[in-house]
Amino acid sequence: MKVLLLGVSLTSAVVGSAAAFDIQSGVTKESGPFDLFKFGFKAYKNGQKEDAVEAYRYAAEKGHTGSRWALANMYAFGDGVTKNDLEAFKIYNEIATQGVEPGSEDTGFFVNALLSLATYYRRGIPDTPVKPDLAQARQIYFQVASTFGVAEAQFQLAKMILAGEGGSPNLQQAKKWLNQARKSGHPGAMAVFGNILFDEGQTVRGLAFLTAALDKCSTKDCIWMEPLQEQAFSMASEEDRRGAIALSHEFAKGMD
Repeated sequence: MKVLLLGVSLTSAVVGSAAAFDIQSGVTKESGPFDLFKFGFKAYKNGQKEDAVEAYRYAAEKGHTGSRWALANMYAFGDGVTKNDLEAFKIYNEIATQGVEPGSEDTGFFVNALLSLATYYRRGIPDTPVKPDLAQARQIYFQVASTFGVAEAQFQLAKMILAGEGGSPNLQQAKKWLNQARKSGHPGAMAVFGNILFDEGQTVRGLAFLTAALDKCSTKDCIWMEPLQEQAFSMASEEDRRGAIALSHEFAKGMD
């Protein structure tokens, strides 16, 4: 269960010196990887991000997956370090290439690393060897969606299939993945699934999903969901609106 880079040759960044550890903690660069990870996590929570980066780096060098993932996130978001998408990509790829054993406590880190890699492959990283590769992104989303059942991967895969990104478009396949994701309570999948049903003539059911999604959406997702729901609502009859609102309460609770 591994994801390998295709046609991209990258070398690991050289780790330079960083801030010294708190002497009173008893943790040094010679400490075990889990102790270093715990120190880094505590330092991060306390706002001591330079110490966190140093601890995560030493733990990552010793093969600690959680530290690799935390360090990659810091580079990806410019959190405590200068933002560096290429360095984040390298570390996420190390995690993906390493793979994970079934039932491992590192599964969450592995899955999240794959999702981050898919995002990078989808858009590429400007001025680096990492170019957009929609087929690779789609394949990674498929791996995470099918093997781990992650709703976000199912949603992103469905969107790529609908748009024909990285392969042929297939409405039925997209609906299958959207349906699985919305059953896990994914608002975005619920909205897109509902919009498709509405366009297919399932007015009440489609509008109900759109309305339920709007009730569950985060602030950033509501921005694109609202116009879909409002358009469908304006096109529906008063009777269909009432039926959809009643049905949306059931959908919001996770009922079919």
